[in-house]
Amino acid sequence: MPPPRTRGKRLRHRLAELRGPEVQATALDARALAALAANPGCRRRAILDGAGVDKAALAGALGSPSVFGQSQFAFVRGNAFEAKVKADGGTELLRLAHEKLDRGAEPPAGARVPDLSAQGPEGRTARTELALREAAEAPGAWTLLDHPMLALDVAGSPAFLEPDAVVVHPDGSWTVVEIKSFPMLDGAADPAKVGAAARQAAVYVLALERVAERLDPPPRVRHRVLLVCPKDFSNLPAASAVDVRKQRAVTARQLARLTRIEEIADTLPEGTCFSPELPPERLEQAVDSVPATYAPECLSACELAFHCRDRSRAAGAVTSLGRPVRAELGGLTTVGDVLAAARGEAGDPDDPAVAALRRAAALRAEALASAREVAACR
Repeated sequence: MPPPRTRGKRLRHRLAELRGPEVQATALDARALAALAANPGCRRRAILDGAGVDKAALAGALGSPSVFGQSQFAFVRGNAFEAKVKADGGTELLRLAHEKLDRGAEPPAGARVPDLSAQGPEGRTARTELALREAAEAPGAWTLLDHPMLALDVAGSPAFLEPDAVVVHPDGSWTVVEIKSFPMLDGAADPAKVGAAARQAAVYVLALERVAERLDPPPRVRHRVLLVCPKDFSNLPAASAVDVRKQRAVTARQLARLTRIEEIADTLPEGTCFSPELPPERLEQAVDSVPATYAPECLSACELAFHCRDRSRAAGAVTSLGRPVRAELGGLTTVGDVLAAARGEAGDPDDPAVAALRRAAALRAEALASAREVAACR
């Protein structure tokens, strides 16, 4: 087996070939890594993100442009809300952190807010680590890091991540803060949006843990993050503590899979390239050479979702109906298989999924027959 340095160089060369000649790699951010964690079985997304392919440009070249994303209005509103939360040296933000996460500590009066400005992402990452080190060496006070820069190794390359904030507690532990513009109504927010925020925060938690591992003794990175949202329909901040241990574990497993992305790359035909500049036929062939695991949730997380949905529907895959339906159907992977099993034309009668489908088909036929009898009597 080649040494790690040689393998890493070979992998980077192979990923550059997949991306296209002289095409600048698209940097991975926390949203992209969180989306990977939301669909860990999708080899297509793994190889495209690992190679740094611009999936939005790719989707446009395939004729299925992405339309999801944050509106300009929501972006401006979110920035205004974040500025309000962090005003006066983060007084309100730290009050919420004390109330929701650390009531036993002293109230956050006179917290430290270090300057994290530096040249380039590498400089900001180093400045952030220095600020975290200084806070860990001087416990007993609250510290707020506004937009720190963290680095996480992804497939042998650093991904630079920028959480909204990180709070250092008086006991030296660290907490990730996520500030979102969606409302928290009666103390609860939309579960789907909270889940997406939790997956994104889990990426930051992993990156913070890498920083903590380099300190002696390593500070504790809390697995309960602080989610701050507008209260009801006002612009007043409300907060909730969200446990991200499950999301962190899933993200860690997916990142470990990404570091072995050469296994996926080695299965691709020689000359495969995902450059949007290629002719559409060749580009479709390249994309379709990598298996995808489409689910309706992809529509809110992946730029290629519309292309993958069309392919999934054309193949009659039951995954296009959602993961819960797919899980209930066992070995029946296509809509054709499901219908044939329900009609008694195929499938093992002892299979619980097949038996349930035939029972459902019989009940449906009985209900339709009863409806016809009622209609005839009228």
